[in-house]
Amino acid sequence: MKEFFRSFFASLLAIIVSGGLFLMFIVILIAAVAKSVTDKEPATVSGDILHIDITKRIHELGETNRFAAFSESESYKAGLYDITKAIAHAKFDDNIQGIYLKLGATPNGWAALQELRQALVGFRESGKFIYGYGEQITQGAYYVASACDSIFLHPMGQIELKGLVSSLTFFKGTLDKLEIEPEIFYAGKFKSATEPFRAEHISEPNRLQIARFQEGMWNEFLSAAAEYMHTSTDTVHQLAVKGAIEFPEDALRYHMVAGLRYADEVSALLRKETGLSRDEDIDFITINAYAGQTKGAAGVQPRIAILCAEGDIVDGEQEDTWQIASRTMCDEIRKLRTNDRVKAVVLRVNSPGGSALASETILRELDLLKARKPLVVSMGNYAASGGYYIASHADSIFALPNTITGSIGVFSMMFNVDKLMKNKLGVTFDEVKNTPYADFPSGSRPLTAEERVRMQRSVDTIYGRFKAHVVSGRRLKSEWVDSIAQGRVWTGTDAKEIGLVDDLGGLNRAISAAAKLAKVDAYKVVTWPEPVDKFSTFMKKLDADAHMREAVREAITAQAAPVAQWYQRITRMGHMNGRAMMLMPFEISVN
Repeated sequence: MKEFFRSFFASLLAIIVSGGLFLMFIVILIAAVAKSVTDKEPATVSGDILHIDITKRIHELGETNRFAAFSESESYKAGLYDITKAIAHAKFDDNIQGIYLKLGATPNGWAALQELRQALVGFRESGKFIYGYGEQITQGAYYVASACDSIFLHPMGQIELKGLVSSLTFFKGTLDKLEIEPEIFYAGKFKSATEPFRAEHISEPNRLQIARFQEGMWNEFLSAAAEYMHTSTDTVHQLAVKGAIEFPEDALRYHMVAGLRYADEVSALLRKETGLSRDEDIDFITINAYAGQTKGAAGVQPRIAILCAEGDIVDGEQEDTWQIASRTMCDEIRKLRTNDRVKAVVLRVNSPGGSALASETILRELDLLKARKPLVVSMGNYAASGGYYIASHADSIFALPNTITGSIGVFSMMFNVDKLMKNKLGVTFDEVKNTPYADFPSGSRPLTAEERVRMQRSVDTIYGRFKAHVVSGRRLKSEWVDSIAQGRVWTGTDAKEIGLVDDLGGLNRAISAAAKLAKVDAYKVVTWPEPVDKFSTFMKKLDADAHMREAVREAITAQAAPVAQWYQRITRMGHMNGRAMMLMPFEISVN
């Protein structure tokens, strides 16, 4: 029997080792083949009609996919700048006869949609057609589609015209039931990031700022919709107030759409536009394939670099794809600073903020870059809290009307679980320490009065430093900055009025400003860092812990989408442990 077990376990070990080696061999083989494919010049893809799907998320930076050789997916997923640049190129491309816009629920923010819409408006100047079609057209999708010549809706489809709503979830009651005591410290009366944990409803200051940026976004939507419908903004607003758009026929009656069509009927219209017979296939080229062909090589000309800063601001090395990690970001900034071909940098900020320490570290590195070459900021969907912090010293700052910015404030939060553990689970804590602050901060006991004073003093100190950066960077008076700070969130339009940004405009406006400051006329625009590589991301996820976190996140997102953002938010809060944070109080989705 002993010999049997020895043979059995030896065989089992051999199988495991062989399996591991075989798996490693397969991964290396895939990597080698994928690299050989991606190292080749991309094959030219042609098409008569440019196909843009706005139901897909558009990131600031492009994304390559080495696995495309083994699937039907595209080898390159274009970033926002590449997409707008491709649309501008298509305007003068004789091979492109028009654009087909696929409409539906869009995951993209207001500012990104605005950049896309502006590019489409520019394309229409060519006289080429833009058709939009969808079975379900949300308000965000309709905002972009309003740049079309014609919008078509499925005869049994749905289209939204209902106004905007911002819904917040509050956890104070849950914490009370669990006997978890939050220890909350903040600076700025509008700094409402901690409200869900200390209140049961929206505070009046928070309600005021939400209503204000809703007003700005809604006015932008009304202007776009009224332009397409050939009516007044007040008429469109009243349609929303009355809930007049209930069925597809209502959308047709009030000229929200040009017609009610099935997909095959829209295809027939596209064939007619391109001179095809009824049985000929429409020759589409996706925006990703077209952008991959038109972005071109950087060459030897002077360069304007777009440095993409997208996601939460965190300390240390980058772990997730879409985050701004201080050490990783600083490495990229240094490369740009010492690259003699790069004559100016446009920092594209799309971030609700995050770690105060990481924000300060990144700002320092940006200051060193600015000492050698012009630095211009272009704001995306968000450039708030820490996102505004890292932008505050730029030579010029540009925002879109719907950009969410400001939120100049600081908070810190801890959770005392002593009562939860003792009363619910029977777990108690005890300790021996040789100095009063040896266990500070601690989540297993309430903070003392002196410790609370220290926490608040830390928050106030960082808040003062934040305001000082804005005073020096924006050349404003201290009293004025204090009045517009207070953690308040502003739209890009309001931010221009109060001096937080220089002017309204998208990436192209920022690039032109950077080139002017650098005194260069002929230049190439490059995005920085290199496009995200899906294969490299996959290899990182082979790490068990990272893979598990990603699996949990994806499962929650898929099964409980409304709760997913709060899961992520609570996860962020759990990593604070009393550290100062500069984070937006909420996140906005466009429906």
